[in-house]
Order: sequence, then structure tokens, then C-alpha cells
Amino acid sequence: MKQTSPLYAALLALGLPLTASAASDPVIEQIEAAETAYEDGALRGAIGHLEAAIAEVQEKISAGLLELLPEPLSGWQADEAVAESGGMASMITGTHLSRRYYREDGSDLTLSLMADSPMMPMLTMALSMPMMMQGNPDLKPYALAGHRGMAEHASGTRDYEITLMVGSRLVVQAQGTGLDDKGALEDYLKQLDFDAIEEALGN
Repeated sequence: MKQTSPLYAALLALGLPLTASAASDPVIEQIEAAETAYEDGALRGAIGHLEAAIAEVQEKISAGLLELLPEPLSGWQADEAVAESGGMASMITGTHLSRRYYREDGSDLTLSLMADSPMMPMLTMALSMPMMMQGNPDLKPYALAGHRGMAEHASGTRDYEITLMVGSRLVVQAQGTGLDDKGALEDYLKQLDFDAIEEALGN
């Protein structure tokens, strides 16, 4: 019976699906290549294979998270949802999911879901100190589905923005240009499952 290597045991402890067929799963292929490299003493090579496996797993996670962003509403079109997470970027900006929606009349709207965003401390401070918002006539307190935040609209423009704080780690934001009011932002925000977002990104 083959003795379990320390690397293999560590991967098992992480809960990675090592029982899947390597021929059909690039994650398993990379993990097995990492184990072989480790046993041969090629430690840098093992690290490279493990990083590739982690990148594949992060891609699968991101694909599931992108389903949190709604499909375009009637009269709208949308780009593919995108995710920015993992690596050095996540240390600076956290996980950032976004999707752009647009209409033929030129109006444009972007929904963003952000975990561990650097915006969170600023938003928390603004909500706990209303005087900060009172100093900016473009900002107003705002709430939706039990979540507090702020709405922004510069007079004379067709630009609108709604930012919500969800739990202690998440920021949900809708930004639009070429809009008559913030109604379109609210329509899209109401399509979000905030409980699912908090469960997926807030833990």
C-alpha cells in the first residue's frame, strides 16, 4: 500500500476533491502533478502546480458567485458578469463581482457586489455620522430591503448611485448614467437575493 505523502495529506485536509478522475478534471491533474514533483524533490514545480490548481478552484467558485447577479430586465441588455478575486488583488480590494447592463437609448447601469472592500470603513463611518452626509448635498441616506446605505445624485446630471452595506463585510452598489431617476437602479437591486449574497460572500 502506497504511503500517503505529507503533501497529499495536506490537500486532503483542505477538503479538495482528490477522488475525481484526473483525466477529466484539471484541478486533480495539477494536484497529482504537484505530488509527483514534490516526491521528486522539485519543490518549486510543486508550488507551481498547486497555484494552478488553486486558480482553477477559484475560477469555479467565481462562476458560481456570478450567478448572484441578475439577468437583464425587459428592454435591457447585459455584458457577461465578471469577477475579480484571489491573489494580490483580493488582498487590496477583496472579492469584486460586477455586471454591466445597458439600453439602446444610451443609458448604462453597473451592479457590483464587493466583499472586504476598502469602501466599507468609509460607508460605516458615514452611516454612523449623518453629519458627514449633510455636508454633501448630493448624498442622501437610503435603505432597501432592510439594508442601510446612501444614494448619490449630482444636480443637473443623469448620473445616479446607490450604495448599500450588507452585513459587516459586504458592499452592494448600483451605478447608472443617462437615467431619468434612480428607479432603474432600484429595479435591479430588488432582483438581488441579499440573503444568498451574504451567505456566499459574507462568511
